[in-house]
Amino acid sequence: MLLDPGTDLVTLLRAVVDIESVSGNEKRLADLVEEVLRTQPHLEVARDGDCVVARTRLGRAQRVLIAGHLDTVPVAGNLPSTVEETPEGIVIHGRGTVDMKGGVAVALKLACELDRPRFDITWVFYDHEEVDASLNGLGRLAGNRPDLLEGDFAVLMEPTGARVEGGCQGTIRIRITAEGRAAHSARAWMGDNAIHGLADVLARLAAHEPKRIEVDGLEYREGLNAVRIGGGVAGNIIPPRRGWRSTTGSRPTKASTRPWGIWRRSSTGTRSR
Repeated sequence: MLLDPGTDLVTLLRAVVDIESVSGNEKRLADLVEEVLRTQPHLEVARDGDCVVARTRLGRAQRVLIAGHLDTVPVAGNLPSTVEETPEGIVIHGRGTVDMKGGVAVALKLACELDRPRFDITWVFYDHEEVDASLNGLGRLAGNRPDLLEGDFAVLMEPTGARVEGGCQGTIRIRITAEGRAAHSARAWMGDNAIHGLADVLARLAAHEPKRIEVDGLEYREGLNAVRIGGGVAGNIIPPRRGWRSTTGSRPTKASTRPWGIWRRSSTGTRSR
C-alpha cells in the first residue's frame, strides 16, 4: 500500500504529494485513497468518477461532512517533494503541499483513526476543484448521489491555517486584449505597442483596494488580480497584440455586479471577454 495511514503525518503527506494529481489526472490518487479507506471496517465507501466518499454508519443523531479536493494546479518543477529543517520546524515543499494535499493527508489519517466519533462523519475526497466549475467533482456528486452529501454541518477544507473563513460565491474570469500594430523595434514609431497599451489597465488594477465585507461574523476579502499575461512575436518586433487574464471572486452573500463596474472603469480602450 503506497499510502500508509499508520505512519507519521509528514511521511503520509509526502506520499500524497508525490502522487501527481493535476486536475484531470486524479485517478491514481483517488484509487489509492479508496484502497486505504476500504480497509477500514468502520467506513462505508462509495465512488463517483474520481470522487471518493467514506462514511461512518454509527447511528449518531447528527452527521458532519468534511470535504477536500485531490487535484492540484499544474506542476512547476516542484515534484517530488522535499523537506527542509527550519528554526520554526519541518517545512515540506512540493506541488499541493498547501493547496490542499496537507488537508487530504490529515483527513485521510483521521478518517482511519476516528472509528468511534461523537458524530457520524462523511469524508469526501473530490476531483476537478482547480478548474472550470462545470467539471467540479463535488458538484457532479451532488447531481449523481445527493444522498451521500446529506448532513447537519459541513466543512469544506482549504488552506486557511485551521481558521474558519468565508469563501467566495463563484469567480469571474476576464480576458483583456490590447490591439497594436507590428513594426521593427528599430523603427518603433511606425508601430503601436500593445504591451504599453495595457499599462493604464494594470496601473488601475494595482491601485484597486479590495473591500472587506463581514458576513455572519466572518470577514470576507474581495480579490481582483491579474493572473496571466502573454503576447509578442520576437525580441525585435513591436508586439501587435497583448492579452492578459484576471480573476475576481464574488462575495458569499450574493452574486455581485461590482467586478464588472471595476472593469468598465479600468479597461477603457481595450477589449474584454
